[in-house]
Amino acid sequence: MLSPSQVLQEFITLWVVIDPIGTLPVFLAVTRNMSEAERHAVARRAVLVSFIVLGLFIVLGQIVLEALGLPLPAFQIAGGIVLFLFSLTMIFGSGKPQSEIDEADRVRETSVFPVAIPSIASPGAMLAVVILTDNDRFSVIHQSITAALMGAVLLVTLVILLLANPLHRLIGTTGAMVISRVMGMILAAVAVDAVLKALVTIGALPQF
Repeated sequence: MLSPSQVLQEFITLWVVIDPIGTLPVFLAVTRNMSEAERHAVARRAVLVSFIVLGLFIVLGQIVLEALGLPLPAFQIAGGIVLFLFSLTMIFGSGKPQSEIDEADRVRETSVFPVAIPSIASPGAMLAVVILTDNDRFSVIHQSITAALMGAVLLVTLVILLLANPLHRLIGTTGAMVISRVMGMILAAVAVDAVLKALVTIGALPQF
């Protein structure tokens, strides 16, 4: 059973990798020529697709690890490195919003790409849910808690997308990119923590 601090840590991790605020400019670019009803439909479909995709990773990620015989520390270290590199793109890159806005110009007709994938259900989010739920092998309770937390973050994401226009007027594209970079810093710390815990597990570092 997860402690309250672990639940909070998982929620923060999911919030950071999904990055609801960072999705705003992408969503606005995709839906700029749509009516309000169409924008709301795109938002609902995108969040639903994201929930299904990340939910599959929560369940099937465990099965794949077991089938390959991969120990948790190995996956934590590899996952931590990948998440760290992903966080660097959020901090130093052109930013999640701009790169995906460029994609949005070519695929305005769909809510799946780039709004659901890779903006909401990003590679970092897919990897994060696997790492989070692999702490207890095939623990239905842990998977359920992670799925519920993910659902809560996605629900907030849906609300943000439904209120996209007034929120974007409030913070602007620059504000969204600043928030995305702050999320990148937090994600970098989460990634380093995952690697350190794995090194402690295998005895390469003392308990801290």
